[in-house]
Amino acid sequence: MELKLKKHPWFRGRKGPLLLVIMDGIGLGPQDERNAVFMAKTPTLDRLFASKLFCRLQAHGTAVGLPTDKDMGNSEVGHNALGAGRVFDQGARLVNKAIETGKIFESELWQQIVERGKKGGTIHFIGLLSDGNVHSHIDHLYKLIDKCAELDLKRVRVHVLFDGRDVGEKSALNYVIPTEEKLAKLSLEKGLDYRIASGGGRMKVTMDRYEADWRIVKRGWDAHVLGKGRPFRSAKEAVETYYKEDPDITDQYLDSFVVVDEKGEPVGLIRDGDVVINFNFRGDRAIEISRAFTEKEFREFDRGPLPDVIYAGMMEYDGDLHIPPNFLVWPPAIDRTVSEYLCAEGVTSFAISETQKYGHVTYFWNGNRSGYIDEKLETYIEIPSDRIEFDKAPQMKALEITDKTIELLETGKFRFGRLNFANGDMVGHTGNMEAAITAVETVDSCAGRLIKVVNDLGGITVVTADHGNSDEMFTIDSHGNRKPKTAHTLNPVPFVIVDSQYGGEYEMAPLEKRGLSNVAATLLNLLGYEKVEDYDPSLIQFKH
Repeated sequence: MELKLKKHPWFRGRKGPLLLVIMDGIGLGPQDERNAVFMAKTPTLDRLFASKLFCRLQAHGTAVGLPTDKDMGNSEVGHNALGAGRVFDQGARLVNKAIETGKIFESELWQQIVERGKKGGTIHFIGLLSDGNVHSHIDHLYKLIDKCAELDLKRVRVHVLFDGRDVGEKSALNYVIPTEEKLAKLSLEKGLDYRIASGGGRMKVTMDRYEADWRIVKRGWDAHVLGKGRPFRSAKEAVETYYKEDPDITDQYLDSFVVVDEKGEPVGLIRDGDVVINFNFRGDRAIEISRAFTEKEFREFDRGPLPDVIYAGMMEYDGDLHIPPNFLVWPPAIDRTVSEYLCAEGVTSFAISETQKYGHVTYFWNGNRSGYIDEKLETYIEIPSDRIEFDKAPQMKALEITDKTIELLETGKFRFGRLNFANGDMVGHTGNMEAAITAVETVDSCAGRLIKVVNDLGGITVVTADHGNSDEMFTIDSHGNRKPKTAHTLNPVPFVIVDSQYGGEYEMAPLEKRGLSNVAATLLNLLGYEKVEDYDPSLIQFKH
């Protein structure tokens, strides 16, 4: 299909570039001490939020393709919506439908899994034990386990990764205890052998992303596959021991552990003839462990002998690189992204972020597509992230991103650019208020620098966010006690246009609903094009 944009009948854009600044994790929360964005000194944001060209966008729930408006947004679905210009069913909603209809159990792959189980192979499940609905949902795991029991597959092992980011920071036992009880009940009532085998916190074990630290994946491999790790008789015992040894530790940073029997032997080694199912539906933190299980020429760490297993993801985590080769639920087919249209029109562009969010301004923005759309027209820049807990260095790489972006803008080669500042999200996840305030102030300062440069070049800057996080850093219980909040928020996010040559040609459109998917059409308008016919409406309307 040939992609074609129509020139706007009378607005041709500006002489300078259009820059999209995505302030990851900076939402519009309560204006009180819980909100690091409100508590920070933000002269740039204060000025922007008072602009006539400002509005609020929904960045969670149905506005980004998730099942309900109780579901928090995340950077993946957020950037999908920003780049796609319309809403697609995402992650949990896709999996929910596949399970509800039984489609997930009708594939040839599932039949191969069942056959291995019938022949004595163990069915292993690896994933985030959480109901945060961002990377996974515990209900999906339970439905898969129930199906295994219904089919009389004798041996199941679960390798649990603790959340503490998208749910309460010390809530692991709320998920571990019911899971151990469920597995024990199935084993007793049906004569099966179902157990938790290993685990650890998501930021220490298995769930690295963007190749930031392969040691995280190796810890998971050692525990899940080889049975190497600190031994405990149960996952519950492991969590309780870690809490006792370090009362300040949170779930996401719990060390790896291995469940052993009365003889001290691991109960869940992964061996030839087994099946491994990654029950996470979100891709970024599932890709590296998937590569470890499926790549023959793997050089990131020493795996030892690669077991002959069927490895399947809940979904295909990378559609272009086909990681993993086997998956249970097909991802949304996101076509005709805004960048595809811009490339078809010959518009030059760049995308830049640090490692933690580089995939968001490239892969997710482009509709879950790896690599360039048109290498002749596009430039992608990755600034390597520091390998350090983010509250220890809350400026992250914002200054380096800003410097490089200014360098790109001043070349005059690019009509459009997009960048992501990761600070508000990654530091917000730590629960450290002081660090989050520094993170927000850093982004505010950097955004101010960028706006000045774009103004000097006669261009337009659009400032928004993909979801909230730092805008709600703690909750207060009925006793007046503060409880750190490390998850994303359900708050709206800002959207504001800074147009150096604005003469009242347009205004914010009076839309009934405004979400991230409305941004793409807005960008097209600001570049001098009409919106694509089936894109969601632009956030601006031109005065005739």
